[in-house]
Amino acid sequence: MTQSKVRTVIFPVAGLGTRFMPATKGTPKELLPVIDTPLIQYAIDEAREAEVDRMIFVSHPSKAAIKHYVLDDTQLRMTLTHHGKPELAYQLQAAALDTRTCEIIFVNQPEPRGLGDAVACARPHLLDGPVAVILPDDLILGEPGCLREMVNAYDRDKAGHLIAVMEVPKALTGQYGILSVTSQEGHFVLSDGIVEKPAPDKAPSQMAVVGRYILDPIIFDALAHQAPGVGGEIQLTDAIAQSGRKAGIAGFRFSGRRFDCGSKQGMLAATLFMAHKDPAYTEVLAAFQTSGDY
Repeated sequence: MTQSKVRTVIFPVAGLGTRFMPATKGTPKELLPVIDTPLIQYAIDEAREAEVDRMIFVSHPSKAAIKHYVLDDTQLRMTLTHHGKPELAYQLQAAALDTRTCEIIFVNQPEPRGLGDAVACARPHLLDGPVAVILPDDLILGEPGCLREMVNAYDRDKAGHLIAVMEVPKALTGQYGILSVTSQEGHFVLSDGIVEKPAPDKAPSQMAVVGRYILDPIIFDALAHQAPGVGGEIQLTDAIAQSGRKAGIAGFRFSGRRFDCGSKQGMLAATLFMAHKDPAYTEVLAAFQTSGDY
């Protein structure tokens, strides 16, 4: 078994969030909260748990608010402390990234050319070894976090590309990249390729790719020559399929619960799930469940 430390994680956060407009006209989708915690915070905490050395945020010039959120704001903390809210100031400091313990880099994706192009934008800033990618709007809740599970399981001899997967109903295969499955070994789903958003009658399986990846660096050579695919965009799954012939591909069946927070339905489901876990919202939820006013 050959394990390599995952030192770099990429957060593609340049998208316009059109499915949430008008809310995302002024607020990046990644800063929309599940109750009071923005999606990007869950992603950051997951990467922290995986003990990476460098985080790369691939953003857009119109989304400066993400950088402001990610980094510490000492002036705001001083103001909160001055107004008698030191606990809140401490919470903000704990949530912000500390550049003394992890390198933070922001790069721009000038045009919306797809996830593959966003990942490729990070290439000049990578550390050695396999590279992780986290899509913040794919919220995966669990302990340990999904990326930590994948880092622990990553075996370059088994497959250079390790992708989080889940089984979906056949009718929904057109919404995902779908693995062509050759065999299954525990949490691993070995594959000889990926088909991007196939119709149900064309899908090679029901094993769908979700937003966590550990990728062999060979992926960046494939992305450099990748032609546009579905939707006229540079598809990351196409580059994985191409380079996977050499590096190998495996899905990883994670233990956490996944919410598609790129959709309004998924965002609502995640909010309700977290509310059900917090006694502070018991009365509110009970009132709606019994009153019929919804």
